[in-house]
Amino acid sequence: MLHAQVITGAERTQVYIPMLKGKKVAVFANQTSVVKGTHLVDTLIKSGINVVKIFGPEHGFRGTADAGEKVNNGKDKKTGLPVISLYGDHKKPTPADLEDIDVLIFDIQDVGVRFYTFISSLEYCIEACLENHKMMLILDRPNPNGFYVDGPVLEKKFKSFVGMQPVPVVYGMTVGEYALMITGENWLSEKANRNNAYNITTEQSNDTPFHIQIIKCKNYDHNTKYVLPVNPSPNLKEMQSIYLYPSTCFFEGTVLSEGRGTDKPFQIFGHPALPKNLYAFTPKPNAGAKSSKCFYQKCYGWNESGTTAAVLEKVDNKIQLKYLLNAYKLFPGKDSFFLKNNFFNKLAGNDVLMQQIKAGKTEKEIRASWEPALGEFKKVRKKYLLYE
Repeated sequence: MLHAQVITGAERTQVYIPMLKGKKVAVFANQTSVVKGTHLVDTLIKSGINVVKIFGPEHGFRGTADAGEKVNNGKDKKTGLPVISLYGDHKKPTPADLEDIDVLIFDIQDVGVRFYTFISSLEYCIEACLENHKMMLILDRPNPNGFYVDGPVLEKKFKSFVGMQPVPVVYGMTVGEYALMITGENWLSEKANRNNAYNITTEQSNDTPFHIQIIKCKNYDHNTKYVLPVNPSPNLKEMQSIYLYPSTCFFEGTVLSEGRGTDKPFQIFGHPALPKNLYAFTPKPNAGAKSSKCFYQKCYGWNESGTTAAVLEKVDNKIQLKYLLNAYKLFPGKDSFFLKNNFFNKLAGNDVLMQQIKAGKTEKEIRASWEPALGEFKKVRKKYLLYE
């Protein structure tokens, strides 16, 4: 199905604009929050909606900050609206943030990977709205990796902002479906669960009060290969990077460069200590990566880039562990392969994968160890799907 036929939740203005009339509105958004080429915030203001503030995620409201970079509060130059950064030490809207609003709109293009932090922000927004009795409107968007489910399921003790719930690395759900699951399974804070009357619905009439409402996409299903019209973050510049990201982001927990500082982040990866007969590249600071690993050093490794179709074929509806396994096998200093801060375990959602790699387990053995938890997750996921 061509993505041109997909109509996002945000584009269905006739459904949700009437719900917002006469209400004070906050918007959680970034550069992907567009309605037919116009930013959602501008669309709302033009429609006479009283937008009082903007919340911004990792990478900021305009989406230009590096991964992990501190984003300060400020003012949006175009609208003059205050922008509150929900990243760093202030990830969850406070009661004070919400006291002057009636409705929080959540509209962001996710990529469907557990360690991509927008679903963590979604969870905090839902909790804050339920705890403070505020309405929330989720404008759903397709998941570009929504056509498969794979990877280790997170163990609770490894909970962090790059993985908050017991879901696999690739969970195959849209933001709207994910919202249904975390509320339906009572995976929220105690107070949010207590206030959660399961009043989370899709597109009920304008005059019915709601806690959380999801505006669905049209003409989308989980086989749709949706091509993103706007880059979701500075280092996911192409669909090829988005498809490879679930497999190659693990290198963020190692000493290897994951291609930041090149024009193919997450498509190329390597290190100066790897064999010199491999693909060579030299990462350097650029707009999306002001600082990263191995800058100005010649790295040797792999280039998995190609046409979108070729990369999709490589991915083959599963996380490709061979990249990690090959890199570890060829890396001379095994003791220094994984970063000492154990960030790799946060990405994996367990400490088992690192042990399996060190023990020389095969891809087949590692994948078999994921199966029981994956099978359980798929049963849970099925209850909350909005699209076939």
